[in-house]
Amino acid sequence: MPIIIISILLFKFLTVKGSFAPIISLLQPFIWAFSIAYLLNPLLCKIEEKFKLKRIWNILIVYAILLLCITVIITIFAPKIAIGLKNIYKEIPKFIKITEDYFNTHTFNFGILDRLGVTDYLYENLANIINQITASLNPVLNRTISQLIDITSAITNTLINFALGSIISVYMLKDKELFKKQSKALMYAIFKPEKAERIIEIGRECNMQFSSFLIGKMIDSAIIGLLCFIGLSILKTPYALILSTVVGVTNMIPYFGPFIGMIPATVITLFYSPIKALWVMIFIFLLQQFDGLYLGPKILGMHVGLSPFWIITAVTIGGGVAGVMGMLLAVPIAAVIKTMVQKYVDAKLAEKNIKI
Repeated sequence: MPIIIISILLFKFLTVKGSFAPIISLLQPFIWAFSIAYLLNPLLCKIEEKFKLKRIWNILIVYAILLLCITVIITIFAPKIAIGLKNIYKEIPKFIKITEDYFNTHTFNFGILDRLGVTDYLYENLANIINQITASLNPVLNRTISQLIDITSAITNTLINFALGSIISVYMLKDKELFKKQSKALMYAIFKPEKAERIIEIGRECNMQFSSFLIGKMIDSAIIGLLCFIGLSILKTPYALILSTVVGVTNMIPYFGPFIGMIPATVITLFYSPIKALWVMIFIFLLQQFDGLYLGPKILGMHVGLSPFWIITAVTIGGGVAGVMGMLLAVPIAAVIKTMVQKYVDAKLAEKNIKI
């Protein structure tokens, strides 16, 4: 819907303007409510088709499923991920030492820099730079503790807003037809009938693109994350759960996401076994090809109708405008724009009786 695009731009504007922070804080529960209701609505529609119960009972079934998923994540996955992150944090000095030893062994001791024509002056400066980088990491690690406190506070606020948003979303789903009717009436009251129809058509197109893309992409990424966890477990990769979670989450971002997810899995495994890191990289690459060529099109049902060039362009612009959220929503937004432009062009060509 157009409100999604407006929300992204409004959120970006309010984020830049620090004085609007109280307004953002006030609206967060409603943003959560709209997001939850929008994502759960397709499931509610499926359940209503199947069980033919009253709306309130169907909503209770949907939220029971949501609660079950949240419970599984909190009780099973979250503790293991937290322990894994804690262990990775403890091993950062070890990773730094391994990197430093490797660099010294394969660069300084083998005389690679000398063969490349690096002078003694640059040689000494390079060594000093490495020592300075190593020394500067200690303050960074110390600051991480205070940052973790801030993150904990942010998570607490997010959970509160999520809880309030969940309650509000129940009423949004319960009265969704009323909201739809009121929005349609408002469009006809403000605009001329022709323009109102066009706006409603755009909203309908946005809803179709966003709903099919976001829900399909979430299911697709969850399956890819699960398959990645199974594969990494078979390869006996350290921190398989964390790495597969990263792969699944970043898979939501078209084109760039899969490669972003491959990097931490390969790099972390590299510190334990270079050969295993190569196998991990090959496995994730093949998994991504399976997703792009078979699983993704099967789940999404259809392509977004954009060439790779426009998808990459949309993701790049979306990332620059609204960060990760912009990268995620860029493709359905671009698909909507492309559809509306195509309809406009076709209408104009029909008026001029031109066939191309």
